Amino acid sequence: MSKYRIGVLVGSSRRGSFSQALAHAACEVAPESLSCTFIEIENLPFYDQDLEESGEVPEDWTAFRAELESCDGFLFVTPEYNRSVPAVMKNAVDVGSRPASTKTWYGKPGVILSQSPGRTGGLGASLALRQALVYPNVILMNQPEGYFGEIAATIDEASGEISDEHTLGFLTKIMEAFADWVERVAPKG
Repeated sequence: MSKYRIGVLVGSSRRGSFSQALAHAACEVAPESLSCTFIEIENLPFYDQDLEESGEVPEDWTAFRAELESCDGFLFVTPEYNRSVPAVMKNAVDVGSRPASTKTWYGKPGVILSQSPGRTGGLGASLALRQALVYPNVILMNQPEGYFGEIAATIDEASGEISDEHTLGFLTKIMEAFADWVERVAPKG
């Protein structure tokens, strides 16, 4: 089995972020074939087509796109804000998918994990992100779906890490399925 570089994009950068805890736990339980690389998105300048057309592309966009190019697949971890994804996550998708000829995401496997302190586990965010990733052609894994409701109850207060065995077991199942998905879908060569 090959080793695949997985870009991890997290839609929350706050201290004590549940999404950060979930992303780190996912990478810890991931099979050895997946090598997680966290990609910073919170400081990306917001996408502005005028900058693209004038040739004044921010260096942060260029570096971000190059980092995406170097990945074999993607793990998206997001909280739910108002039944959708945070602006930083949508902006990352937009910056990474422009100009239209860019193939940073194109044909690469992905998986979405969403979380919420409420019971729905970020279902709205997951669906909104799934919709945004259709045009850039990220080939998303459909099953098992990764919704993590009442996330606060799964986190150890002292360490800030997910410690709930049921949650870790489900996360392991998802990441094993994702490793299989990456093996099947990731562009070869």
